[in-house]
Parts: sequence; structure tokens; C-alpha cells
Amino acid sequence: MEDPPSPRKNIPSFTIPVDSDNKATQFHPFSLSSPHMVAFHLAWLSLFSCFFSTFSIPPLIPIIREDLKLSQSDIGAAGIASFVGSIFSRFAMGPVCDMVGPRIASATVSLLTAPIILATSLVSSPASFVLIRFLVGFSLANFVANQFWMSSMFSGCVVGLANGVSAGWANMGTGLAQLAMPLIFTAISYFNVPLFTAWRLAFIIPSLFQASTAILVLLYGQDLPCGNYKEFKKTRKNSKEEDENFLHVLFNGLKNYRGWILALTYGYSFGVELTIDNIIAQYFYDRFKVNIRVAGTIAATFGLANWFSRPMGGVVSDAMGKRFGMRGRLWGLWVVQTVAGLLCVLLGRVNSLWSSIVVMCAFSVFVQAASGLTFGVVPFVSKRSLGVISGMTGSGGTVGAVVTQMLLFSGSKLSKQTSISLMGLMMIVATLPLTLIYFPQWGGMFCAPSSGSNLASHQYYLLQ
Repeated sequence: MEDPPSPRKNIPSFTIPVDSDNKATQFHPFSLSSPHMVAFHLAWLSLFSCFFSTFSIPPLIPIIREDLKLSQSDIGAAGIASFVGSIFSRFAMGPVCDMVGPRIASATVSLLTAPIILATSLVSSPASFVLIRFLVGFSLANFVANQFWMSSMFSGCVVGLANGVSAGWANMGTGLAQLAMPLIFTAISYFNVPLFTAWRLAFIIPSLFQASTAILVLLYGQDLPCGNYKEFKKTRKNSKEEDENFLHVLFNGLKNYRGWILALTYGYSFGVELTIDNIIAQYFYDRFKVNIRVAGTIAATFGLANWFSRPMGGVVSDAMGKRFGMRGRLWGLWVVQTVAGLLCVLLGRVNSLWSSIVVMCAFSVFVQAASGLTFGVVPFVSKRSLGVISGMTGSGGTVGAVVTQMLLFSGSKLSKQTSISLMGLMMIVATLPLTLIYFPQWGGMFCAPSSGSNLASHQYYLLQ
């Protein structure tokens, strides 16, 4: 996928190979090459801190529920609230990125939500707990800025990998939160701090972490290979290109049916991942009677698998795209997400601790890889409204989480293990609409490219 021409005519000197739009054609995740790899590291670290903040609450729920006298319905409502906040913020973040660029968008949402996670230490009732989880969920809008930023910095040949690694490493924040928050809580309590005070003090750490990464993005980030969005918009206004307003960009993305299908698919890959992150520690704590630290450690393995599993989805998407074109990317996504659904069904049916851990780990690899594969397709849907399509897909992930949480894990009469299996069946069904995605110049899963279409890829993106 190609973004609009870069704002400078003269190609600056970069330390890694770039294409005609100055976007990197190679991906070196352990490099600090400016501006491409610096943007990569700032993007994943900022989103990492947001995931850490949002999921710093679930591993401490066994303690919090005793202090606040939370019922199972309160806990379920709070889980739904955290996703509802994310839905609206992610959807809005797409057009915002289109208008002001990913750097300002990312830093702003992080700075606005960092005080909210700190305010978790002040909650005193079930209602305030639900409200805090709703507001903290807004920080996950940073995901859209993350994926938009990578698509602006990396060429189509590596954009799936860049998106996968950036989001995958960031998603490890959920696993680290599951692991670290019980340890932070335990460390504070060792100083003879009452338990119901210790859990409140623990939230100072994620709030400071999130604010620090936002400041780094503002100080060292750059929107595009050749400058920031402010420069780009000035150049575009001086050119013959159309100066599109917010509503034009928004509606152009909303009318693209491919974005809605990818939103559904993502709702039952990343949305399921979010749901598992919300319930898995409590699931092992209650079902297998392990202590809070062991439950947190088990749950952490699910999130920490993102270090390699989501990036692997990006690798598979790029490899399939290189060999089979768009058809390969779509088939790869369908196969991986269907396997993830089958493993989710199995997770709810195994009855021993160790077999549950093994199946959970296998499931985590496939469901997270499916998320990477989804965003291996997203950058090719629309050039003009990339942010909107990214926002639609990203918010679809949280819509899926809300639906599954509400139907299966919020006061449901079903056992958690039965609900997990039903969630797997929902995943399998949600992948079927991928067969309807069709690109005139690339084809679809079962259809060849249109022989009568002479549109070049660049022209197609402009039309879409």
C-alpha cells in the first residue's frame, strides 16, 4: 500500500532502504534508525503502556472485589465498560489520525487517560469501579494510531510484519500486567501496608509509565518519513490535491464494505483475546483453586505470547501476499482464525490444570496471529481513508469483546468453560464473511482479478 506522496520533493538520506515515497522496504526491529525505526519503537512502547494500564486491574480483582464488595454482575459490567469506552475512542481515533497524524493523536489519548488509571486508587463503590474501567478503556484507542503510524512508515512489502510486531509487542503489556501487578501488590504489602491499601497504591506505577511514554512520543516521534503531518498538510494545500475535510474522509471509509468485514473478523480475534485477558486469571483462580500469583503467572503467558505470535501473523500475511497476492493474505487469515476457534472450543472442554495451560498457550498463538493477519490486509483497503478503516477494524475488536463478554461472561447461567467453548464457535462463524471480500485488481479468496479492470493500484486507492 502506498500513502500520499511525501511532502518533500528531495529524497533525504536514510540508513535503511526506502521506496519512492520514502517508506522503509526493510524492517529491522532492533535498530534505532531514524525516523522509521524510532517511530516503530515509540509506537509499540506507547501502546504497550496503554495495554498495561487497562489490564492492570483484572489480575487484582480477587482482592478488589473483597474490598469493594463487588458481585459477579459488577465485575462483568466493569469488563464490558472497559471495552465500550474503547469502541468509541478507537472509531474516533481513525479520522483523527487522518487529520492530525498519529504522533499527536497517540500522545494526546495517553496523556488524557493516564490520570484515570491513577484514579483507580480512589474508587470506593461498585459504580465508581465500573466508571473507572469505562474511562481507562479509552486509552486503547492508541492502537489505531499505532497501526496507522506503521502503515505510514513502512512499504507494502513489509507493512504486515511492521504492523504485527508493533501491535504484538505492545499487546505484551496485557501479559506483563497480569504478571507484574500481583507482584507489585505483594511487594507493597510486605511493608506492613494493609491489603486494601496496597492494591490502591499499586496503580501509581501504570499511570506514571503511560504518561512517560506519551512524552517520549511528543519529543522524539515523527509522523511521516519526511516530516510531521503539519508540514504535509501545508504542502498538500499548496498542491492541486483536494483538501478533504473530516466528514469527507470519514464517509469515504464508512462506505467501504471491506472495512466492515475486517471489523467483524477482528472482533472475533482480538476481541476474543481481550475477553480472555479479562477473565483468564479469575478463571484459573476459581476453577483450579490456584493462588493469585500463580493465576497471574498463568494468565501472563497468554498475553506475553504476543512477543512472537502476532508478529508471526504479519510474517505469514506478507509471505502469502508475496507468493499468492491478496488471495494468499485472505486465505491465510481464514485458516489461522478458524484453527484458533477450534482451539478455543477445546480450551473450554479440557478438565485438568496442565492440559488447560497447554491448550491456552496454543490458542494464544493462533488467535494473536489472526489479529496480525487481519492488519496485514487493512493497509490495502483504502489509501484515502486509511485511518478510518484502521479505526473501524480496531473498534470492531472491542465490539466483539463487548458482545462476547455480555452474552457469555456477565451473569450468564452458563459455566465459564462452556462459555469459552461457545466463544470458539462464534470465532469460526465470524471468519466466513472473508469469502465476500473482493478487490478488482487482486481478486478474492475464490475469485480472480477482474479482467476488464485496468485500474492501477495507485488509482484504485485514490478512488477508495
